[in-house]
Amino acid sequence: MALLSPHEFGPTVVAVVGAAVDDTLESFATCGGVDVMSLRDREPDLASRRIRASSASLVVHDADPLEHVAAAWVELFQERATLGALEAEIDAALDRFERGSVAMPDYYLVVEPDASDDEWLHWWCGALGRGAPRRVMPLAAPAGSSDAGLGRVLSSLPTSRPWPEPATWLPDLAYDIPDRVGVRAGE
Repeated sequence: MALLSPHEFGPTVVAVVGAAVDDTLESFATCGGVDVMSLRDREPDLASRRIRASSASLVVHDADPLEHVAAAWVELFQERATLGALEAEIDAALDRFERGSVAMPDYYLVVEPDASDDEWLHWWCGALGRGAPRRVMPLAAPAGSSDAGLGRVLSSLPTSRPWPEPATWLPDLAYDIPDRVGVRAGE
């Protein structure tokens, strides 16, 4: 079954991840024409249905369909989890993608990636971004609840090739080793 693209549902979908997500979502709420959703603690299937139901042309949310995969990848390289845990999370995510109950967002905005642990920086800017690098963008934390710069970020999202099918790259994540994909710590 082909991956359902967020474009098939209508809106451009932007996931906000990283530090200061709540403040960033609050700031995006001041941008006109944007449906801002805090869905981080929802089941992935429910969050995806809510995103698809939006009538806005742009949806900004905090529900990462790869949240559990990301955490397992980071924990594997922090030596706090096993390869089996990562493989289980990948299988669960692939099942959700296959059923069409979740979709990759069009873009990831990573708030203050340099403030994160090195492994998280390498997840967002390396392992995740490798397949569609222009779809993962660093973002400075908002200066206030009405940061006008955030509207400019949304209006200037770059065009890019679409995300590759998750089944073509998720199974190989265990071989994407920090410091060998994306950015190097200290650069």
